[in-house]
Amino acid sequence: MKEQMYGGLIYMHNEPLAFRMRPETIDEVIGQDHVIGETTPLYRMIKNGHVPSLLLYGEPGIGKTSLAYAIAGTSKLPFIALNATVAGKKDVEDVVKEARMTGKVLLFLDEIHRFNKLQQDTLLPHVESGSIILIGATTENPFHDVNPAIRSRCGEIVQLKRLQPEDLLNLLKRTLEDKKKGLGQEDIVITTEQLQKIAEGVNGDARKALTFLESLLAASDEENGQIIVEDDLLQQLLTRISLLGDKKGSHHYNLLSALQKSVRGSDVNAALYYLAQLLEIGDLTAVTRRLLVMSYEDIGLAAPDVGAHVVAATDAALRLGMPEARIPLSVVTVEMCLASKSNSAYRAIDQATKVLHEQPTGEIPMHLRDTHYGGAAQLGHGGYVYPHDTPVGSFGGWTDQQYLPDSLAGTEFYSPVEAGDETRMAAIYKRLLSFKGKKNPR
Repeated sequence: MKEQMYGGLIYMHNEPLAFRMRPETIDEVIGQDHVIGETTPLYRMIKNGHVPSLLLYGEPGIGKTSLAYAIAGTSKLPFIALNATVAGKKDVEDVVKEARMTGKVLLFLDEIHRFNKLQQDTLLPHVESGSIILIGATTENPFHDVNPAIRSRCGEIVQLKRLQPEDLLNLLKRTLEDKKKGLGQEDIVITTEQLQKIAEGVNGDARKALTFLESLLAASDEENGQIIVEDDLLQQLLTRISLLGDKKGSHHYNLLSALQKSVRGSDVNAALYYLAQLLEIGDLTAVTRRLLVMSYEDIGLAAPDVGAHVVAATDAALRLGMPEARIPLSVVTVEMCLASKSNSAYRAIDQATKVLHEQPTGEIPMHLRDTHYGGAAQLGHGGYVYPHDTPVGSFGGWTDQQYLPDSLAGTEFYSPVEAGDETRMAAIYKRLLSFKGKKNPR
């Protein structure tokens, strides 16, 4: 998809309201004062005729596209908009040709994280030379999903914030008053209180607010040339809209993170709140997977039975589907919040992995190597002592032999946490360490 613009936008009233109400200059941008307010360096640069390459990062509907169009309208530069989900190599080549002809092009690349490395690299020399000024937009964290070379050539990486209800209320009022782009030519009866409900019900999403207003008016009755908004209809439509974004956006992952951290922090009420939001989005698979991870990462050896409980609950949830799935999931969420907690096993495997990556791989001791085939003894394999043949007190079988490679002998990856059931395990671990070097351990 490609849009090209060389001056102001001309709007048709059959276009979606959210498209028509895009700001034409940076002075018309609603909210985002931390980015484009009159006192910010970015505002001053653009007003002074200098547009830097930018990466805009934020949730859907937060204003990334609107800001890009506002910058284009203010700068008066030749402007091309591409969507990385459908744009290909030829589209990029066309932008480069345009830049060569005009001297400089402002390119807005929406969902830039969808461009592969090769596609992003095609832009690099032209962004570096300044012939293409790049404004990339992404819903994902640019430090994870955008080529570092692109990031380094962008003057700023800007995170846009979710709009506040007062910002959205101002946008809705402006839309109702605007006779050129908005609804100012219509005779609409709607109260400030009704507009406030819309502003508070769209989760900071300007596009959703305008789309909702458009749908609300289309569904409202007309009497004597007036469109009259009824409270009952407004409330009915509000209950139907999705407030939380899609299943793959950053907000979704933020909710998963908030759920895990609330469980880890033993806050039952916060955990249930975030669980409810995630279930409303509808991605049951992601929720069950995260609960399984939490049971082993954060509860771990302090309450090892919890893992089995979560497996059973998540299996039941997937079999039941929504809305019944919320019941077993809420049970194990509360259980995990109130369970004893330990991340010792999680830390231990990460420590072992770290050593594996940082040090040469040690050789397996000869007495631990496979001896089931003929010729093993000739290779020096053998000497293993079977622990079950040497019982040690109440513990069972144990023998003092080395299991780690020589280069790691004596290394401890596991550091027990004395919490819940792991308290007993910690005592056993310390006792086993004390056996080392003793002739007759007990």
